[in-house]
Order: sequence, then structure tokens, then C-alpha cells
Amino acid sequence: MTGSEEGSVSLEVLKTKMAEFAKERDWERFHSPRNLLLALVGEVGEVSEIFQWKGEVPKGLPEWEEKEKEHLGEELSDVLLYLVRLSDICGIDLAQAVLRKLELNAIKYPVHKWKNHSA
Repeated sequence: MTGSEEGSVSLEVLKTKMAEFAKERDWERFHSPRNLLLALVGEVGEVSEIFQWKGEVPKGLPEWEEKEKEHLGEELSDVLLYLVRLSDICGIDLAQAVLRKLELNAIKYPVHKWKNHSA
């Protein structure tokens, strides 16, 4: 993928690709913050449906069939793409917001107080 290292892609590349995708289809007029948020919530619901009734599953999903993992990957991708598009439409630099949030979380949950404790 253009602008990425093997196995990774930047949020900036995703943002650009999503903007191009919407523009090519004349979907920009439908991409209001509200509409994108509702679409994002719908996609999160689809991820939830995949896990529904499975109980707790171990890390790496070792008992899942490859087809199930592929479907999960598609739905998680939809969530990420809508989130990136929503942040772009709202004028939020998502990469910077994430880094700032990590710093705030480190202050809120210092290692010496929270190591081996769940938040």
C-alpha cells in the first residue's frame, strides 16, 4: 500500500484513501459527522455479533476457523475506516489525539499504582 511499510499503514494514508474513495463516489455529501458516527456504531455492532454467544475466547482466537477470523478482520477494518473518516470530517488529527490520550492515561494510571490491577 502506498505510503506504508510492509505490514503497517499510517492513519494519514487511510485518511487520504477514505477521502478519495468518498469523493470518487460522490459520497462526501452524505458524510456528516452524525451519519459517520451512526455508521461506525453499526459496524461496532457487527463486531459484537461475531463475539456474541462465544463466551470468553483466548488471545489469538486459536479455536476459530480462518473464515471466522477473516470476517472479524473485515468488520474491524470497517470500524477503523469509519473512525478515521469521522475524525477527518471533524477536523481531528486522530494520530495526535491518540498520542495525547496515551500520555493522559499514563498520568491517570501510573505504573506504580496500577501494575497487576485492572482498571
